[in-house]
Amino acid sequence: MKGRTGGERGKTMRQLVLCNEEMAGAEGFDRAEVIPLHEEAEEPRPARGMRRAGWLLVACGLALLPWLYVLATGLPATATAAHWPVAWVGLDALEALGLIGTGLLAARGDRRHALAAAATATLLVVDAWFDTTTAAPGGDFATAVAMALGAELPLATLCGRLALRTLSRPA
Repeated sequence: MKGRTGGERGKTMRQLVLCNEEMAGAEGFDRAEVIPLHEEAEEPRPARGMRRAGWLLVACGLALLPWLYVLATGLPATATAAHWPVAWVGLDALEALGLIGTGLLAARGDRRHALAAAATATLLVVDAWFDTTTAAPGGDFATAVAMALGAELPLATLCGRLALRTLSRPA
């Protein structure tokens, strides 16, 4: 029997209720006894190594904040990249691999598609960001905005939803 205990709102507990005629009339059994069979386990505490890794990542993220100021005030307004096409082809190739991998894993019902979907969503948002912020004014910028709004951001949203839906469900 499933029920909720008064002090633990929102937690489900399975219970065994002994309310048998013979048991109820027997000596020492004047009322039904509730015996919890299984209480939902509380969220396990992460291992010490995982906690340390988490705090290390937080510290690194905080250490990057002053670096953002250095970049914002010290970088030149324009720059020339020697391998500009390689950078963009590489990014789009990673997006294609992410979309294909996510699709194949999702079609097979493999829960690992959530990881591929999260990574692909990130790549698509980064692509939209850099397309629009590095585009020349005029037609290039209009094309970048059209690609961001028409393809990259909707696909990123779909991938993000896939990842969140999968990760929010129990295994």
